[in-house]
Amino acid sequence: MSDDKTTETVRRYFAELADSATRGNTCCTADEQVLFGTSRYASDELDEIPDAAAYASIGCGNPTAVAELSEGEVVLDLGSGGGIDVILSARRVGATGKAYGVDMTDEMLDLARRNAAKAGIGNVEFLKGHIEQIPLPDESVDVVISNCVINLSTDKAAVFSEMHRVLRPGGRIGISDVVAEDHLTRSDREARGSYVGCIAGSLSQTEYERGLADAGFRDASVLFTHEVADGMHGAFITASRT
Repeated sequence: MSDDKTTETVRRYFAELADSATRGNTCCTADEQVLFGTSRYASDELDEIPDAAAYASIGCGNPTAVAELSEGEVVLDLGSGGGIDVILSARRVGATGKAYGVDMTDEMLDLARRNAAKAGIGNVEFLKGHIEQIPLPDESVDVVISNCVINLSTDKAAVFSEMHRVLRPGGRIGISDVVAEDHLTRSDREARGSYVGCIAGSLSQTEYERGLADAGFRDASVLFTHEVADGMHGAFITASRT
């Protein structure tokens, strides 16, 4: 499948997920929720967001838990979906800060804006765009977060480069993503799950760390948190911009 067709398959899948969440349906079965969805969030965090934001979440972790957000910071969520991490981030950075979300899917953007309004959050902005071409100026954010989205990109080097571009000097990333153990080949990963299911397109641990370093990040680290398939893990990824 070509990169364009893969991207369109991903877009269509998440458009359908947004529609389903709007109707009050969760993204995952009870068993799947252990690996993907909202199981990695604390109950008091889920109390802060509208149900539809939780229903649309198909992440593999909680990036706000690793990003260590502070009052007044500007945060960018790549692939913001129904807005769960943007809303949580906006509360943490407070009125003097701001949280941006970027997503390529109109249905998810509409859902996220409704969720933010329902949550009474004003310091947010949702932008339509691709994470390979982030629609923000150079050095405009303090923190980049993302939740199980970078594995869906067909050009991860471009994503890493764009994250570095929009971060201010000294900025950082706090990402949740699916990452493969180094011994798994690309064919091994494809055999364990689909691209849209956040498995086939995953990088290995070394590929992730090397890709971030090549983009100019320092102190790149990948920490496995839980296994989502044989040799495939939800992980926290951190790094800093010089």
